[in-house]
Amino acid sequence: MSTNLRIPGPTPCPPEVLAAASGEMINHRGPEFAELLERLTSGIRPFFRTEQEIMIISASGTGAMEAAIVNTLSPGDNVLCITVGSFGDRFGTIAERYGAVVARSEIEWGEAATPELVAGLVQQDDYDALLITHNETSTGVTNPIGEIAAAVREVADPLIIVDAVSSLGSIEMRMDDWGLDAVVTASQKGWLSPPGIAMAALSERGWQAAERSAMPSFYFDLTTHHDYAERGQPPWTPALPTMYAMDAALPMLIDEGAEAIYARHRRFASWTRSAAKSLGLELLADEQYASDTVTAVKVPNGMSGPAVTKRLREQHDVVIAGGQGKLAPSIWRIGHLGYLDESEFAACFSALQQALVAEGYSPAEGAIIPGIDG
Repeated sequence: MSTNLRIPGPTPCPPEVLAAASGEMINHRGPEFAELLERLTSGIRPFFRTEQEIMIISASGTGAMEAAIVNTLSPGDNVLCITVGSFGDRFGTIAERYGAVVARSEIEWGEAATPELVAGLVQQDDYDALLITHNETSTGVTNPIGEIAAAVREVADPLIIVDAVSSLGSIEMRMDDWGLDAVVTASQKGWLSPPGIAMAALSERGWQAAERSAMPSFYFDLTTHHDYAERGQPPWTPALPTMYAMDAALPMLIDEGAEAIYARHRRFASWTRSAAKSLGLELLADEQYASDTVTAVKVPNGMSGPAVTKRLREQHDVVIAGGQGKLAPSIWRIGHLGYLDESEFAACFSALQQALVAEGYSPAEGAIIPGIDG
C-alpha cells in the first residue's frame, strides 16, 4: 500500500502516468519529440485560456517564476510585489536578485489581496510590473486574479506577472481575458504529473517587454525557447520522463474537461474544510478566499504540530505538510489537487482524528467527520 500523500506538491499521480514516465528515451532533435511537444502545448493551452505560445521549460515552478522575471524586466525596474505568503515573498526576492527595485505589500499571511487594495497600492508609484501569486500554498489563500487585474488596469498599466504554479489546471485561469502578461505553472501540482517541467506563456505586451529586457538570462531565455520550439525542439536537454507523464495525463484532463476539474477541486476543498472544522480545528484563511488546492489549518494552542505530523507518518503512513516561514510551527497544510481519491481523503482525516486524540486534543474525540458528497 502506497503512502497517503496529502501535501500541496508534488502530488500523487495515476498509475498509468507513472508507467508512461518510464518510457524509452528518444532523440530530442527528432520528429518524435516534435510531435510530443506539439501534443503537450496544444493540450495545455485551453487551461491557460490563451492564444499565446506555451513554452515548456525543464525546471521546477521556481524556475518558471525566474523565467517570467528575467525575460520581462530590467535592472532598476520599479516592481510592486503583492505577497500573501512564502511564495509571494520568493517572487519578490527573485526580482531583487536580478536588480529590480521591489516594493512589497504588507498583507497578513492568511488574508487575500483584494482588488481595491492592489489598485490603491499600484497608484502609489510608477511601477513597471506587478508580481502576484494566484494561489499561495503556504497559507491556503487564492487571490482573485481576474478582479485584481481589472482593477489595476483601470488606474495603471504595469506588466502583470502571475505565479500560477499551484492553481493552473485546478483553478480557473483566463490569461487573455484577464489581461495577464506572464503566467507560469509546473507539472507537479494539478497536472497529474511528477516534477520536472514548467510551463510559461507571455502576452504580446510580455513579448515586447522581452525585447527590451536587460536582465541576464541563458537557460531561462524564453526567446531561445521560442526559436527552438518553432523547429519542434527544446533549446536544452529536456526532462523526457516528465514530458511522457504529462503526455499520458493530459488526455485524462481533457476528457474530464476544465469546468468539471474546477468543480471537483471545489468539492474536495469544501469537504476538507468541513472535515477539519468537525474535528474542532480552526482554518487559517477566510473561506471567501480559501484555496481549492490546499487548506491551511491552525495547530491548536499547546499542541506540537510536528508531533502530530510525525505520528501520522509513522503510525498511519499519512503525510501532510507543516507550515512555511513564520507559519512553520503554527499550521498544517493539506493538499487536495491533481489526482484525488475519496477513500484516501477519508483515511487521512480518520488518521488525523486518531493522532489528535493521541496527542491529547479532546475536541477530536467522538467527532463525526462528514462524508464526501458525490
